[in-house]
Amino acid sequence: MDLKITKTLVIPSKEIKCRFSRSSGPGGQNVNKIESRVEIIFNLEDSKVLNHYQKEILKIKLKKKLLNNSLCLVVQEYRNQLLNRQLALKKFISIIRDALNKPYKLRKSTKPTKASQNKRIEFKKKRGELKKSRQKEKIYQI
Repeated sequence: MDLKITKTLVIPSKEIKCRFSRSSGPGGQNVNKIESRVEIIFNLEDSKVLNHYQKEILKIKLKKKLLNNSLCLVVQEYRNQLLNRQLALKKFISIIRDALNKPYKLRKSTKPTKASQNKRIEFKKKRGELKKSRQKEKIYQI
């Protein structure tokens, strides 16, 4: 089953690998038998449907979710493998769609204005004076 990300982008099912394993947590009698945990692995580098620009954007935006240039997504919310697989695919589609749709904005570095610098220094001086006024007078004997 191919995944439709946007109108123009469709990821074929052969590029997405699914692995199943035993889920942690309660499961009753099924806990040691049924592999309901779903792990989806999508390799960005080997993808033939993504162009170079899309790959670079995904690498920047999904940097924390990537492992060896592969997007790994694990779902184990339900005790049913089918429901977990459907949820994992929905999450996968939304992650890719959000990363590609929102434009990447670079921050323009700016310098603080002269007025803001003066305001900061005045605040520090007032704060220092306030703290100094709270101290007891020190008497030094020679």
